[in-house]
Amino acid sequence: MIHSLFLVNASGDIFLEKHWKSVVSRSVCDYFFEALERATEPENVPPVIPTPHHYLINVLRHRIYFVAVIQSEVPPLFVIEFLHRVVDTFQDYFGVCTEAAIKDNVVVVYELLEEMLDNGFPLATESNILKELIKPPTILRTVVNTITGSTNVGEQLPTGQLSVVPWRRTGVKYTNNEAYFDVVEEIDAIIDKSGSTITAEIQGVIDACVKLTGMPDLTLSFMNPRLLDDVSFHPCVRFKRWEAERILSFIPPDGNFRLLSYHVSSQNLVAIPVYVKHNISFREGSSQGRFEVTLGPKQTMGKVVESVLVSSQLPRGVLNANLNPSQGTYTFDPVTKLLSWDVGKINPQKLPSLKGSMSLQAGASKPDENPTINIQFKIQQMAISGLKVNRLDMYGEKYKPFKGIKYMTKAGKFQVRT
Repeated sequence: MIHSLFLVNASGDIFLEKHWKSVVSRSVCDYFFEALERATEPENVPPVIPTPHHYLINVLRHRIYFVAVIQSEVPPLFVIEFLHRVVDTFQDYFGVCTEAAIKDNVVVVYELLEEMLDNGFPLATESNILKELIKPPTILRTVVNTITGSTNVGEQLPTGQLSVVPWRRTGVKYTNNEAYFDVVEEIDAIIDKSGSTITAEIQGVIDACVKLTGMPDLTLSFMNPRLLDDVSFHPCVRFKRWEAERILSFIPPDGNFRLLSYHVSSQNLVAIPVYVKHNISFREGSSQGRFEVTLGPKQTMGKVVESVLVSSQLPRGVLNANLNPSQGTYTFDPVTKLLSWDVGKINPQKLPSLKGSMSLQAGASKPDENPTINIQFKIQQMAISGLKVNRLDMYGEKYKPFKGIKYMTKAGKFQVRT
C-alpha cells in the first residue's frame, strides 16, 4: 500500500517525510518536481505520476503537496481519500494545516501518521478515536511533556476500537445535548457571452456537529432526496435503508464529522444565482479599451448574495485600468494584470457596477480574445439545488436534544466568458 509520504511546500522543498515499510529515497520526488515544472498552475499537477518503480499520488491542500509513494497498483482514489483525511486530521488537531503548524507539532504529526497507517494500510482515521489515542496539543500539555519527557499518546486503547461502532466512543456524556447540521453547496458553472449556461453542477456536503449523551440512533429525512446523485456516505450511515427508503439512518460519531457528500449535475437544471452584464471591448488601432461589468441576483428566493468578489485576468497588453466602482473597492496589479473587485453584498435595488477605461501599451495590437470573469459569492440560508431537510428524529435515548439545520451556497469555479 503506502510506502512513504513526503510533504512539499510551495517553494518546492521537502520539509517532512515518513516511511512505513522501507526508506524510499527522496530522489523519487524528482519525477514529481518535473511534473510541477510542466504544470501551468499549482493545482494542475497530475494526481497520479508513474515512475519506473513507483507511483506517486499527490493532493494539494493549503499550498502543501502531500505526495504518497506506492510500489504496487492500488485504487488511486483510495490513496487520495486517505491523504485528504490526513489533512483534515491535522486541521482538526492544530486549527490550521500550514507548514509552520506541522513543524511546530512535528512529534504529534509523526504519532498521528503512525496510528493512521499500520504497515502502510489505513487503520484509525476517525478523529474521535485518534483523540483518545493521541491527545491534541495544548500549551500546558506541551510544557508538561517538555519537563517530564512524556508524550501525547494515551495509555489505554480507545473504547470505540473494541465496539461494533468504531467511530463512536462509549460513555459519552454532555450537559447540553445538541445536533447541528450544515448543508453547504458549491456551484461550478461556465456562462457564455450571451448569458446561457454551458455547464453547471453542484458539489454539496452535509457537515455535522453532534454532541449527544449515550448511544443515540438518528434518522434524517429530506423533502426531495431524488435530487442527490453520486452520494458518498460516512461509514456510520446504514446504506440498505438509504437505498430502500431514501432516509439517512445512523449512530453518529461524537463531535464534528462529514455525514455525506453529493453531486447534482446539469441534467437536474442547476439554478444560476447571479447574472452578469458586461461590455469589455478593445478598438483596433486605439490605445484605449472599455470595461463595464454589472452584477445582479437571480433565482435567490429573496436571499442576499454576499461576500462577492469579482476577478479578471486582463490581456498582457493592458498597461493600466481607470475604473469607477458604484460600490466596493477594486485593485489592478500592473505586473500580473489581475483585476480584483471586492463588491460585498448585492443590493437588488441598486445593482453594483464597475465601469471605466483600460490603457493599452503603445504599439500593442488589439488582444485576440476577451478576458473571462471569475466570481466568488456566498448565499446564507439557501441550498441552490433546492435540497431541504424534512425532519431529524432520535431513538434509543430518553432526553430531547436541541436540533439545528443551516444552509449555505457558495461559488466554486464560477466563470463568465466575455
